[in-house]
Amino acid sequence: MKKSIIYFLFGSDIGDRKKHIDDACHLVENEIGKILVESSFYVSEAWGFVSDSMFFNRVIAVETDLDVFAILDITQKIELMLGRSNKTADKYQSRIIDIDILFYDDKIIETQRLTIPHPQIQNRRFALQPLAEIAPDFVHPSLHKSIAQLLDDCNDEKNVELIDCEYCSF
Repeated sequence: MKKSIIYFLFGSDIGDRKKHIDDACHLVENEIGKILVESSFYVSEAWGFVSDSMFFNRVIAVETDLDVFAILDITQKIELMLGRSNKTADKYQSRIIDIDILFYDDKIIETQRLTIPHPQIQNRRFALQPLAEIAPDFVHPSLHKSIAQLLDDCNDEKNVELIDCEYCSF
């Protein structure tokens, strides 16, 4: 079976944010496929709602032979295992862990359950910046722009900063 490359965005703004993302990455690798590359950690303000804490974010690329809907089921299970509750598509809120599927190869998928590429990626600096670190030349299959171009064009003015998580204390 042909292997696919899937890009995930992880976010957390509750508790030990780095640990939550690290745990989610390990579970993804155990249940979905080999991690090919990981971005650094980034810290950013909440997007779409007001939060008292900053988000940690990271993007990874994973090689898999799983179907995208099986992957969605697994990521939702991982979120629940790590303590995520009340995931809603129409309301943003603080969360222990959030796992978004950004891209699945260069496929375009539009169903009630899942839209790929992620429909808001071009508007979210917190997703584009770590993605540009690991895949700047990847071309968005429906916008026909590289991730680096999307980042340059992004109007999101929220601050996104690279952080050294070896000594994270916030």
